[in-house]
Formats: sequence, structure tokens, C-alpha cells
Amino acid sequence: MKKICFAFIAVLALFVSCKGRKAAAEPEWEASIPTDSIYCRDPFIVADSQTKTYYLFRSSTTAEGLGGVEVFKSKDLALWSEPERVFTVPADNFITGPVWAPEVHHYQDAWYIFATLNTDRKWAESVPGWPAYTYRGTQIFRSETLQGPFQPLGKELTTPKDWMSLDGTLWVEDGVPYMIFCHEWVQAIDGTFELMPLKEDLSGAAGEPVTIFTASQAPWISPVSYWTGEDGTKTPAYVSDGNFVYKTKDGELLILWSSFKDGKYCVAISRSASGKIAGPWTCDPEPIFAEDGGHPMVFKDFDGNLKLVFHQPNSGHSHPVILNIEDTGRTLKIN
Repeated sequence: MKKICFAFIAVLALFVSCKGRKAAAEPEWEASIPTDSIYCRDPFIVADSQTKTYYLFRSSTTAEGLGGVEVFKSKDLALWSEPERVFTVPADNFITGPVWAPEVHHYQDAWYIFATLNTDRKWAESVPGWPAYTYRGTQIFRSETLQGPFQPLGKELTTPKDWMSLDGTLWVEDGVPYMIFCHEWVQAIDGTFELMPLKEDLSGAAGEPVTIFTASQAPWISPVSYWTGEDGTKTPAYVSDGNFVYKTKDGELLILWSSFKDGKYCVAISRSASGKIAGPWTCDPEPIFAEDGGHPMVFKDFDGNLKLVFHQPNSGHSHPVILNIEDTGRTLKIN
């Protein structure tokens, strides 16, 4: 009987010890930072159902000039923790400069950052009268956990190396992963939205990009600049920016994106006539938000309410704005 009691006590002590170690591995955190006090462009929020925690990801560059990503945590979408670094671009990466528009997606039991990387390193002269082309594109990084550390799947960009590209996002259709990204107006002049299949493990492209629509197809859009040709002809330049794919409850496939109307950054919707990511795509006649805020994404809160998040204003102290949005079946409507 004594041996049984001693064995029971030993097992109980081991359980208490392991429980204590688990608690120590998950330190408590305080949330005291209001949403509108956070400087953040291109916000991306993940609602983690396991921990009932919202994770807000933003760009963050180190003192040494390496690009990276930080995360804020919240339980109520109103107050947030101090930021924690979850990713730094490796020093031996092809591009190591600032990160733009980090998106974090769950795919096949892992988490992936789609990060737009930048450098001021020139790779080619542009068309006459236009800034020189520099390296810019989206690269994918992987982690076993939502809070990192995220590791590269390679050292090169996933988007074409000789394109100035940005804002890659993930969409999986019929078991095939795709990246939808923007071919920058600073190279394309009329910015485009590109569709490119990815390898199953997201380690690289599985085909060439195909243009699914251009910024100028939007009937409401305003040019941000003009390129003057050698003959003096002026060509308007249109921004393609911040694409995010969403399927409505009735199966309508939408892309939310941003550009400019009358000098103000805005949130717009395009829709696929086929319900498939290849399109054909048409642009809605007016933006759903046109008050100098944009780069949208959509998520559900823990009560099942649909939320739209974007940054506003587009210059100055940009901060996340979180609004209620309704899925009508055909489209999305801000409440």
C-alpha cells in the first residue's frame, strides 16, 4: 500500500510540475494600446479561435535596415499589447530591405507570411521620364506557429524577379494554391492584378502570372501621375494595390482592392463572372469606402460578425480602422 501511495504522489507531483512549466511558457500580456494609437499601414488581422486572441500584423524594420514583421495581440479589438517581433528578413536574402503589407495565412497545418520586400538597389533603367526600376516583390516565409519564428522557403522572390510587384495574397481553389499580386504602376503604368499558381508547398511559382484585370478598368478611378512619351503624348498612370480575395455566402467571388478616386485612397470591389479566380473580372461602379483609407482585408470576430480592416489616413499617422461589414450574398456592404 505504501508503494502505491508513493507512486500516486510521484505522478501527482510530475503533473503539477509539467502544468507549472506550461504556464511559464505562456507568459501573460497586457493590452493597453488603443487601435487608433497604433501606427500601421496595410494592417492584417488573424482571429485565432484556439486562443480567442486577435493578432494584428504590421511591418517593422530593424535598426540595421533589415525588414521584418511585428504583431500586436488583443482580446477585444479595442486595446492591444505591446508589439513583438515575429520575423526578420535573413541577412543573406536576395532582398533585405523594408517589408510592406505582410499577410499571414494558415495553409496545410502551418502559417505563412506573404511579405512584399523592397530595396533601393536599381536593376534597370525605366522607360524615359520614369524612375529607375528597383527590386520589389513578394516572398513567402513559413512557421509552425502563428507567432513565428518564420523561416524563408528560399532566398529569392516568389514573384518575377524583373517585375516591380507587391501585395501578394493567398487563394486556394480546387486544391491548387494561387498567389494574386499587383504589378506595380511604377513599372506597368496601368497597374495590374496578376494570378500565378504556386507549388503545393508554396516554395515557388508553378507557372507564369496572368493578368486578370487592370486598375484602369474601374470606372471611378483617377490617375496618380502621367507618363510623357517622346512624342509628347501623356499616358495616365493608375495604382493597383492591396488585393484580398473573399467568397460570399452565396458563392460570389470578390477581390477587395485599393486605388485613388479624386486624390483619396479608397476600398473597391471587383467580381468574377464565373465564380472562379481566373475570372473574367468586372469592377463595381463605385468604391465602398472613399475617405482616404484603404488596403482592405476581411475577417470574422469571435461572435461571428464580419469585420473590414484597412488603414486611414493614407498619409501621416496611418492606423487600423475596423468596421462592421455585411455579406449580402452578392456583395459586401459597410454597416
